[in-house]
Amino acid sequence: MVRNIVVLGGSSHPQLTQVICNHLGIPQGNALLSKFSVGETRVEINESVRGKDVYIIQSGGGKVNDHLMELLIAISACKTASAAKVTAVLPLFPYSRQSDIPYNKTGAPLVKASNTYSKPDFPYSFESKPQTPHPDHPHSVGLTNGIEGLHKSFAKVQLDDNIPTSTAPNTPQSARFANYANGGYKRGDTVESIKPACSPRSNPNGGPLEDAASSSSSSSKDSSFQPQPGYKQWVAQAGTLVADLLTCAGADHIITMDLHDPQYQGFFDIPVDNLYGRPLLKNYIQYKIPDFQQAVVISPDAGGAKRATAIADSLRMPFALIHKERRPTKITDRQNATMMLVGDVANRIAILIDDLADTSNTITRAAKLLKKEGATRVIALLTHGVLSGDAIDRINASALDKVVVTNSVPQEEHKKRCPKLEVLDIGHVFAEAIRRVHHGESISVLFQYD
Repeated sequence: MVRNIVVLGGSSHPQLTQVICNHLGIPQGNALLSKFSVGETRVEINESVRGKDVYIIQSGGGKVNDHLMELLIAISACKTASAAKVTAVLPLFPYSRQSDIPYNKTGAPLVKASNTYSKPDFPYSFESKPQTPHPDHPHSVGLTNGIEGLHKSFAKVQLDDNIPTSTAPNTPQSARFANYANGGYKRGDTVESIKPACSPRSNPNGGPLEDAASSSSSSSKDSSFQPQPGYKQWVAQAGTLVADLLTCAGADHIITMDLHDPQYQGFFDIPVDNLYGRPLLKNYIQYKIPDFQQAVVISPDAGGAKRATAIADSLRMPFALIHKERRPTKITDRQNATMMLVGDVANRIAILIDDLADTSNTITRAAKLLKKEGATRVIALLTHGVLSGDAIDRINASALDKVVVTNSVPQEEHKKRCPKLEVLDIGHVFAEAIRRVHHGESISVLFQYD
């Protein structure tokens, strides 16, 4: 029995909370979780947590937003009640697939340089190909007229962009730009001499100036926004946001399993323990699949190759990869709707390894391709089986022979609808992690899967 500890369970997965408490030998904490009639979340802690270590178990499946808000309120309530330490236990981390956009050409919020700089007659170049001169290429001669010439060219290009064309109306702003572009006002110019050009009341089209202003504003409203080449709308950084929400609510520690993107741990300023589901999947392959060393471990995409090769190398099994072909090539026998197999699975059992299945579109298409390549059976091993939407119907109609998932999210309804589904229990893994963290012991043994 573990002392001076309180384990609270959210409404997302009460069965898993009870399994963890049974392994720890303690009763579940007494808390009231409900909603007001307006839909607001209500959390009440009905026992003392003063000076105790509190572990709040809340998964990211189902109604993700409600569960996340419930977790945040529960963390804040425990910190307000003078808990010594609050740890959020998230078997499936919410918003784990919406980490910050990586910095690349397609995803970064960058705007390409103006086309003026890419004209043949523009004497300067802002791109180096490559950055250091190639051994076969001569060194660059540099700027012909130094840095001052570069600044002058910048200023000239900017003025050229701002000068209105001949078709633009002769407005006071255009006259002012024209005067500045031609060298500014002369010393002999007076207010009366420049008044016709920039008088605020003059209107070359006739009529009062207010009418011209209103017509120009209406025309600007009618014209839609036209982005420049290379423009890409920036999206919210959900990864940093969720990490900041948990930290600001008062969480002192995060325990989760198989983050979809490992970089997510870097968004936190508090310790994050990312447990592995690979030992469970490895044990299933060893003891549930006959003659497993003759089978082939498959990664359904390039992003999960490292995860699949770790299992294949530890079990000394062959490995294959399914590559998603993006180019518009002709579909042949070696390609199934933009998916290609790299490896050989003929007359073997194919084992698909992935961390998460939501709509199950990727694994069902991969299973179809593997069966076409001659695989005798196709088994999918997944850490998180979210299986939302029509995923269950898609699996039942697919070429998958079996789908093995963990109970990081509730699977009771899924098992009733899908006879191919098999569930592995992860309650003992989180119970051992909680026990070790509470006693200050190392949890590195939980990361070892060899």
